[in-house]
Amino acid sequence: MIDPDDFPHELRAGLTALSADMAAHGTRRVDPPREVMAMLGDRWTSLILQVLVIGTWRHADLKRALAALSEEQAISQRVLTLKLRALECDGFVTRNVTADVPPRVSYGLTPLGVDLAREGRRMIDWVNARSKIILQARAAFDRRSD
Repeated sequence: MIDPDDFPHELRAGLTALSADMAAHGTRRVDPPREVMAMLGDRWTSLILQVLVIGTWRHADLKRALAALSEEQAISQRVLTLKLRALECDGFVTRNVTADVPPRVSYGLTPLGVDLAREGRRMIDWVNARSKIILQARAAFDRRSD
């Protein structure tokens, strides 16, 4: 069994603070770099960011825009809601609810979200500029693997 007293003082203090923070917020999310990179690598998040960088969108309009841009199956209502909540939780998206009846909900990027979308666009452009080289490397790998 691992004895926490064997850890260096700084690590014990950090783990204690982290544990208290997790208990206070009811969350286990503790590794923003890994979690954000995983989120960006999923099927929809990068596309959502690239659509939201254009401006503020109502939920249904965003869903239609994503369906028009996707070459595969359209995003479901549930998945879009979960992705938007995760982006809002991390401070990339704002959710605006009007006092209308029925309420109107719209989503937009925060300054942090705009910055992330720009960096994501740079990564997409980098991959697109090198797609021929990547395809050649894949073909060479496939020939070697046979």
